[in-house]
Formats: sequence, structure tokens, C-alpha cells
Amino acid sequence: MTDISSTSPRPQAASNGWMLKAIPLAVILASLLLIPVMVGNQFVYHIFITICIFAALSTAWNIVGGFAGQLSLGHAIFYGIGAYTGVILMNMGISPWIGMFAGAAIAVVAAVIISYPCFRLHGPFFALATIAFLEVFRVLALHWRELTGGATGLMIPLQIGWEWMVFRDRLPQLLIAFGLLLLTLAVAWWIRSHRMGFYLVATRERESAALAAGVGTVRVRLAAVAVSAALTAFVGTFHAMYLTFIEPAAMFSLQMSIQIAMFALIGGLGTVFGPLLGAVLLVPISELARGWLGAHALGLHGFVYGVVLMLVVLFMPNGLMGLISRFTKQRRERGVSAGTIAASAATSDASQRAPIGSDVMRVEHLQKHFGGLHVTNDVGFTLREGEILGLIGPNGAGKTTVFNMISGFLKPDSGSVTVRAADGSWQSPATPGDFATIGVGRTFQIVQPFAAMTVEENIMVGAFHRYSDVEEAREVARETAERMGLGPWLHAEARGLTIGGLKRLEVARVMAMKPRILLLDEVMAGINQTDVRRAIDLMKSIRDSGVSIVAIEHVMQAVMSLSDRVIVLNSGKIIAQGEPREVVKDPVVVEAYLGKEFIDAQA
Repeated sequence: MTDISSTSPRPQAASNGWMLKAIPLAVILASLLLIPVMVGNQFVYHIFITICIFAALSTAWNIVGGFAGQLSLGHAIFYGIGAYTGVILMNMGISPWIGMFAGAAIAVVAAVIISYPCFRLHGPFFALATIAFLEVFRVLALHWRELTGGATGLMIPLQIGWEWMVFRDRLPQLLIAFGLLLLTLAVAWWIRSHRMGFYLVATRERESAALAAGVGTVRVRLAAVAVSAALTAFVGTFHAMYLTFIEPAAMFSLQMSIQIAMFALIGGLGTVFGPLLGAVLLVPISELARGWLGAHALGLHGFVYGVVLMLVVLFMPNGLMGLISRFTKQRRERGVSAGTIAASAATSDASQRAPIGSDVMRVEHLQKHFGGLHVTNDVGFTLREGEILGLIGPNGAGKTTVFNMISGFLKPDSGSVTVRAADGSWQSPATPGDFATIGVGRTFQIVQPFAAMTVEENIMVGAFHRYSDVEEAREVARETAERMGLGPWLHAEARGLTIGGLKRLEVARVMAMKPRILLLDEVMAGINQTDVRRAIDLMKSIRDSGVSIVAIEHVMQAVMSLSDRVIVLNSGKIIAQGEPREVVKDPVVVEAYLGKEFIDAQA
């Protein structure tokens, strides 16, 4: 949690922090070229070429495994495809520069075909599925002897020159390896700093919240794996030329896949330059041990990686980049007080309320069963423009199920949800993305922040739904944060906010999408009475801006103050609806939900 007395970070301080990181990284990159040239030793050249190759492979893997959070342990599939395509075409007299692109194209197709069904799996099941596909490719390479040489493998023709990527000197090979490293780093940096990168991290952190923000989670993951596969195939083609010999066990190796993932984990998973740091640390140790100890060091690299990984997990859980960030971190806002936020937001955006307009959403005859349980039974209502509709009922009444159906997260067994589009036409959205596109935004009962992102970046994910340009989205995020009272904490990580701050952040992220309908799921739960009153004022200001609101709420003070109409659910059925003060006097409602104590208190 953070201390509200601290000040927000200045842009100049953030810029200085970036410079403190960029300078050492620039030195590392320059050293990869200058040290082997200055030393002039062939073995030193080999070590630095290997660093560049594995740093590039790990950076390419990190686009999927780090940014998107998909722990692929079968990534050597694309490395092997690139290697075999390049060598086979070279044996046909085609330059590996062309074979490199051919291998990348095949790898992209294979990646999409493999990944699409695998993305339905989560956690260890996804990783196991990728290992299974890797084994399939290894077996195929063993059996297609006419094409791949089978277990015997393939040698590359000894044709010297840039056209064939084969050289007597090491310097040209170092230049190519370094160029591939720069390419993968540039692509990774571009992805992470643009909308795709924000979407990938959002999908990794909270897939349901990303869906609610209009992110096509499967689409962006497929794009990430396609880019990653192409880059991996590029490096695979060059590495085959460098090795001069390939065979299935080495090209489609589980050990290779684990190795490139290990560099990213040790360097800093999900960071742009973490895989480079991991390779710079581990490759020299492993290669020097092999060079010095020869056959005695067989398998030593696995021991080295294991020891380093154990130390990183114990002392640097965010990897080497996390350690660097700790030393370069500027003084930032250390927390959010829900009451302070509410206070600053509640005083803004006071405006004259427009009259309630015509219907903007129609919910008709919703039915939903979970096995033998009838969760919603013929639920129907309308929402009008500029209206706040309260949805109340005891726990287990079916409120969240209704919310999930009117936001696309759950398909009803029967019934319909139609929404009036901006052009006046009535549409029937089906998926969360469809609802977001038509202007329906929602929050969640259990807050779902993108914890690894800052407050600003969280809100930008919502803004990207309307604005593709990063700077436009950033400006919208800052404006929205100011309205929501989050302005001073833009650069604080979401994981450091209190529950009140997280709830307000979630509302801010939805409001950055410019919704016409806002679905609020218990946004006032867990905050004190003073904050409830301030939050009520904020909800009214949102309503006065023309946004229609459906709110699930248990805080009766909020329901009575905010709602123009109230619907009461019990056991999946609507048992009452109308003006709040009339509904709470209904004996059926009192018995089912409010209790006699509430009526006595009101009297």
C-alpha cells in the first residue's frame, strides 16, 4: 500500500530513469561487437556469436512467453523449421538469405495452426501441449529421410561468401548474429511500446478484464506467436549455416526450448532487454566451462542454469531487469487512499442532469441453467438513456449471471439482449468484444487490475478501444485519471493500490472506452460511508455526462440515492421493480432481501 503524502513522479524523473537503464544496455550491445574484435581470438568470437544467437532466440520467445504469458516449451519447432528450410533450399542452390524468409513463412503457418487450439489451454497444460507438438516435429524429421536426412542429418555445402552465410573468418558471422539480435530487440521494443504490447500484457494479467476492454485476446496472441515464430526461424536458418550440420535431435530439442526460456526468466520475463541480460550472464559461463573442461563438462551447462535460476528465484524474483529497476527506480507514489481519491473526484464534473431518454438496452426473457439449477428465469427489463438502474437481491439471486449475459461473458440458454447503437439501429451483440464495440463497458465484482502495469497503462488499455495511437490513448488516460481522482498516481503500479483505488481504477479504465452504457458490479463494496457518499456523487456525474448505468449494489444508501429505478432479483426471478422508495416497502422484497430491520430504520 502507498503513502498518500508522497508526490507523483515527474516526467523528467521518469526520463532520467530510462536513461540510467539505456546507457548500460547500449554499453552491453557495443561490447558484443567490440570485445571479440579487440581480442581477436576465434573462441571468443564463438562465445559472442553464441550470446547473440541465444539472446535473439530468447527475445523472440519472450514476445509469446513474457508479453503474452504463454509458456511455450516447444519453441524449438520454429527454430528447427528455419534451420531445415534454409539447409534444404541451400542444397538446391538457393541462398539462405531467401531460405530464411521461406522458413519464416512456414514457421508462421505452423505457429498459427499449432497455437490456435493450444490457446484454449492454460497453465501447465499449454506448456505440455507445446512439448507434445515439438516431439511430433522431431519424429517427422526422423522419418522424412529423403527430405531431412533422418537421423543421419544434413551437411551444408561448403560454399564460401556472403550469399551463402558461410565464411572462413568469424567477424562476418558475428555481424549477422548481431544484426539478428538487433532485429529481434527492435521488434520486441516496438511491440511492447505500441497498442499490441499493452493488449498482450493485459491478456496475460487478466484475460476477462481484457475481453471487457474490447481486446481480441486470441487474435493478439496469434499475432504475437506469428511474429515470434518468424524471428525464431530467422535465427534458426543462420545458426544452421554457422553449425554447418543439423540433425533432428538438436534442431527440435526440448533442451533448446527450455534454454531460451531460461534466459528470459533469469534476465527478466516480459521485459524487452531481460533475455539479452540472461544470455550475457549465462552463455559465457557455460561455453567457457565446456572449453576448459572439454568432455568432463558434459551436461554442466544444465547444472549452471539450474543454480543461477534458483538464485534468481530466491533473491531476484523479477530477474536481472528487476534488480536494475530497483537501483534506478525514482521516487514514485507509494499508494492510493480511497477516501482521498473519492474526495478529489467527487468535486469534479458537476453538471445539469439531462432528462431520461428512450431505451438504449432491452433484455428479454433471459433463461440460464447450470445443470439442474435454474439460475435465471424469464428475466427481462429495459434501460433508458441517462438512467441509473439498480439491480439488487440476496446472494445467489442470479445478479452476476444476468450481468455476464448482458455483457457477453455468458450465453443465455434462451432470450435476447439488444442494444441501440450510436446510429439508432438495434443490434444483438454476442461476445464481450461485440458489447464493447457497441458501447457497453463493465466492471467486475472482484476487481481485475492489470497488476504489472501502472495506473496510466491500465487506463490506456481501455482508451486503445477508441484510439490506436499511443500518445492519443495516453492523453485520454490522463484526462480520465484526473476526472476519477487518480491523476497524482498515474505512474504508480496498480498492484500497490488499496481496494478503493483499484475499484476506481477499474471504473476509469471502462470510462476511457467512452461507453454509452456502464455496468457496475458492486463498486462500493468494501469502502467506508464517507467514501460511499463521495462515490455516489461521482456516479451521478458519470450519469450526467449521458452514460446509462446498470449497477449491482448491496449498499442500500447508494441504491436509494442513485437509482431511478430498482429491480429486485430472488432465486433467478424478478420479484419487484419500480422506484426505489416504493420497492423497498414491498413486503415480498422485505422478506426476501431487506428484512424488517431496514423498514424499522427507515421509519
